[in-house]
Amino acid sequence: MEIHHNNRQGWSFFLYLCMCGAICESFHYSVPEEKKSGSLVANVLKDLKIDVKELSARGTRLVSEGTKQYFQLDPHSGRLLLKDRIDREALCGQNNPCILLSEIVLENPLQVHRIEVEIEDVNDNSPQFSKKEFLFEISELTPTNTRFPLEKAQDLDKGENAIQNYTLSPNDHFTLDVQNHSDGSKYAELVLQKPLDREEDMHLLLILFAADGGTPKRTGTANVIIDVLDANDNFPQFGDSVYKVKLKENTPRDTLVTKVEATDRDFGSYGDITYSFSQVPENVLKAFNLNKHTGELTVAGTIDYEEEISCEINIKATDGGGLSAYCKVIVEVEDKNDNAPEVTLTSLTSPLPEDSPPDLVVALFRVTDRDSGDNGRTACTTEANLPFALKASVNNYYQLVTQQPLDRERVSEYNITITATDWGSPRLTSTRIINVQISDVNDNAPVFEKSTYEMQLRENNIPGLLIGFVQAKDLDRAQNAKVTYLLLPGKVRDQPVSSYVSINSETGNLYAIRSLDYEQIKDFQVSVRAVDSGSPPLSSEVMVRVVIMDENDNVPFILYPLQNGTSPSNDLVPRGAEAGYLVTKVVAVDRDSGQNSWLSYELLKATEPGLFSVGVQNGEVKTVRPINKRDNLKQKLIIGIKDNGSPPQSTSATLSILLVDGFSDPYMKMVDIPKDEMMQEEDRTLTMYLVICLAVISFIFLLSVLVFVAIKIQKRRKFVESSALNFPVGPNFPENCGEADAGSLSRAYNYEVCLAGGSLNSEFRFLRPLFPVFSVEPAQSQGVQRISTGSQEVPSHAAEGQLMSEARGAVSEDSAARSGGPGCAGNQAITANANIGQNDWLSYQ
Repeated sequence: MEIHHNNRQGWSFFLYLCMCGAICESFHYSVPEEKKSGSLVANVLKDLKIDVKELSARGTRLVSEGTKQYFQLDPHSGRLLLKDRIDREALCGQNNPCILLSEIVLENPLQVHRIEVEIEDVNDNSPQFSKKEFLFEISELTPTNTRFPLEKAQDLDKGENAIQNYTLSPNDHFTLDVQNHSDGSKYAELVLQKPLDREEDMHLLLILFAADGGTPKRTGTANVIIDVLDANDNFPQFGDSVYKVKLKENTPRDTLVTKVEATDRDFGSYGDITYSFSQVPENVLKAFNLNKHTGELTVAGTIDYEEEISCEINIKATDGGGLSAYCKVIVEVEDKNDNAPEVTLTSLTSPLPEDSPPDLVVALFRVTDRDSGDNGRTACTTEANLPFALKASVNNYYQLVTQQPLDRERVSEYNITITATDWGSPRLTSTRIINVQISDVNDNAPVFEKSTYEMQLRENNIPGLLIGFVQAKDLDRAQNAKVTYLLLPGKVRDQPVSSYVSINSETGNLYAIRSLDYEQIKDFQVSVRAVDSGSPPLSSEVMVRVVIMDENDNVPFILYPLQNGTSPSNDLVPRGAEAGYLVTKVVAVDRDSGQNSWLSYELLKATEPGLFSVGVQNGEVKTVRPINKRDNLKQKLIIGIKDNGSPPQSTSATLSILLVDGFSDPYMKMVDIPKDEMMQEEDRTLTMYLVICLAVISFIFLLSVLVFVAIKIQKRRKFVESSALNFPVGPNFPENCGEADAGSLSRAYNYEVCLAGGSLNSEFRFLRPLFPVFSVEPAQSQGVQRISTGSQEVPSHAAEGQLMSEARGAVSEDSAARSGGPGCAGNQAITANANIGQNDWLSYQ
């Protein structure tokens, strides 16, 4: 194989165009036909002036202009190889030269090199005549040197392998004259050298040889039979030796092309002329029909300008005597716009990143039209409102480039319709759809479904319990849309937020790390970040508020009366109390919230079941009926406190109530006092009580335990030192305390009194003693009684009288501030220590 550089002027102009555009240079190669598949045509590295590495890196590929690919390019070696065996005669027919056009396309930068491969003919076909025998009827009067054209043999080969010579078997009358047509083909004519004599030879048999110039030489033969006729001395004569006709392609069948006419001055059968084709190729026989009687030439087949621009038709006129004349009809085919443009895609970049810059080449294609002139001129357009544009290049090449920014989330692919239109009349169009996929880049941050999240979690939860989940969506795809979740650093009650909750990085599920207590923390907030997996990664954040839901996990706590075994509670109730008398109030609280902290009170057990009742909502203990003498002096009540949770929690409180004769009667009736004086006195009293209460509460809060122990030990020592008697103490109140003949029995009590201002009638609220209370029998009885408040030394009768007087004065002074309700809110509380003898109680009534 060798490279043939054509230096003709046309190629120079083509090279000039190549220097200005993407097509840089044309290469010409040749290869013999019938070569086996895989044979080497040429190595293009030298002509491309690049090495093998650059050839492969620039995505070099071979593109054929036809529908079939006859060659293939090895990108690793640069060798141009045959893909299939090529038959030049089947591919190009009689056209010469037989050239196959291809293009080598290189990218980065884009270069297109045109390759012309000429298929060289080999001598693989022998000359053949259309007939085995040719008959000539020649009059014996035919003058010498008369020529008789012979039908030329057909050889599918070209050049030196085509027919180069004709020879005739030796004879006495004829010689063979070989001549050339205008296209260079050879034909032979019989030349009469010696007049014929029918009487000597009626028939002559000659052998015509056709030989080509190939190696080895191939020949074909045909018999030429000469019938010698009687004298016919006039030949037919055509009006013109050459007829020129213009015929449009695709002319319908049976359309008259032209009419040839010949005349013969002979008469009879010698004057009858018939017309026939002479030495015409097969394609002419298929395209045209000749009326042998009239000489009319009509269309018989398809006239295609793209197949053949013009053709020459030899017509023979023969008279009845066998004399013939010849003329030539030259038909020029005029082009008609019957071929639509063709769009051939050379390269395509797909998928295309959505962040591609403007003027990026997406596709390279070529538009061709087999017609000529304006019928072959084309224009190319694409759809409007697309982010792409067309740029015309040289040699009918077009570039599809980006024009506007791309957004895969809005449009993920484009089907771009390329419309090619020629300039013929009528105009013909063709379309080609180019599919361009848009690839994703990470240009969208994750977006949470909500601006803020609020989740609920019940207290006392199991560690690892699912609280809820957050979800963020990313409009990108594949890896760019993969979202992971993480907790941002923060503090909850001075501890890191990671010690309270954790998050699943893939699903966004939030889990509780520890068990939470509603009473310690009501709610807290955490920040969650969603990060995609793109490069660079994008993120967004959201605030999650976790609300702790209360559960009924706390038992009601009793504030009053205190339920401890060391200081039991005793409440005094006068025996003259009527129904509805407020004895005391049970006060309890629940650390839970909502309905879990709603408390209800119930009397579970009582010494006298029908004597007392408990308020369901407020815990107030009241008498149901008047107290009579048959009721036991000491009453014990068990009150149940239950919350409203599910399941409910409950506890109980125990109350000890002492029924006392004649205690409340003197105070049930109040002396009328002027209202203004009473209000002023109440204000002073309330202020004093408030100060006393604040001081006592503060004192008890700081030193109650130590003072209690110290006082108890000190009084015990005094009692032992001053008395030789041992006083037993007991929890029960003596039943015979009301007898008048028992002597002057003194009792020591410590009461907390709640008084409400503005009430005409005041009532004592007897709560449990703040200090131990002792009960001592008179000296005369030499007996010892047990009391419920513990043991303590009893002072002398004189001291008892003094304390009783002080207690009476305090009671009479503050009786106007007595309140009817059991609550201490807004009341003044005083504490009085009194030693009241039994006789004093009786005289006081």
